[in-house]
Amino acid sequence: MLVLLRELEPVVEENLNRHLATAKEWFPHEYVPWSEGRDFDGVLGGEPWDPGQSRLSEVARTSLVVNLLTEDNLPSYHHEIATIFGRDGAWGTWVHRWTAEEGRHGIAIRDYLLATRAVDPVALERARMQHMEGGFSNSYDGLIESVAYVSFQELATRVSHRNTGAISGDPVCEQLLARVAADENLHMIFYRNLLNAAFDLAPNTAMQAVAKVAASFQMPGHTIENFGRKSVQIAKAGIYDLRLHHDDVLVPVLRQVKALDRELSGDGAAARDELVAFMTDLDAQASRFVERREAARAKQMARAGA
Repeated sequence: MLVLLRELEPVVEENLNRHLATAKEWFPHEYVPWSEGRDFDGVLGGEPWDPGQSRLSEVARTSLVVNLLTEDNLPSYHHEIATIFGRDGAWGTWVHRWTAEEGRHGIAIRDYLLATRAVDPVALERARMQHMEGGFSNSYDGLIESVAYVSFQELATRVSHRNTGAISGDPVCEQLLARVAADENLHMIFYRNLLNAAFDLAPNTAMQAVAKVAASFQMPGHTIENFGRKSVQIAKAGIYDLRLHHDDVLVPVLRQVKALDRELSGDGAAARDELVAFMTDLDAQASRFVERREAARAKQMARAGA
């Protein structure tokens, strides 16, 4: 791992410089409708929160809270990537820059939710405390597996933020989440470029890592209370589902790093076969899910029109 860290250092430096030249400075406070805010009950004796005050649908609120709680675990994420990548040189500079940029996301989303009274502030804070107390631990061994995971994860997060904004019905929310998603896309490009370089340096090892991560991938917020139920709700709304995971997350990364076109041997070739089989099965699962969802929607519309 130490050898690979050193070999990838020039690639990290190159992509760090590209990122710093591309990333745009932005300020969370500019995306929050502060004029809508007012005191809550409690210490300041303001108005209690009521579900009727939220202009968001239930699924939009669920997705926003899941996205926010995922962002909240940033201290654990920082610890994990700093432990893997180190705190020195270009690696360390990236770790701290990434952490600073990710910190804006939680700030902006929480301020939006509270200013617009979109969610119960007491329930939100309790959920934050519970989720952060559980922390986050990297499930993968080694540098390449971790880079593969964040390549997929950053893209998945971009998709989730974008689609949450699109279904929110609130132009302010959509604008904010589009801004957050733009950050996530730049982060994905950084990690994807590292993954591509890892394939150039150690194609068989990289393929084994990618096959393992793709088959076992979970979003970092999977430890949120009732995450399974919330994920089903989010999938039924088309915010993030198996079809999107296959088509808009796994396939683009695999294509960009030319994972299936590499010259491989031994365990690397076997891992590629496993990856192809997994992707084929996932594609079939995604099709079945979409068919069931569309059938359920058709029945619901028929009942509503009856």
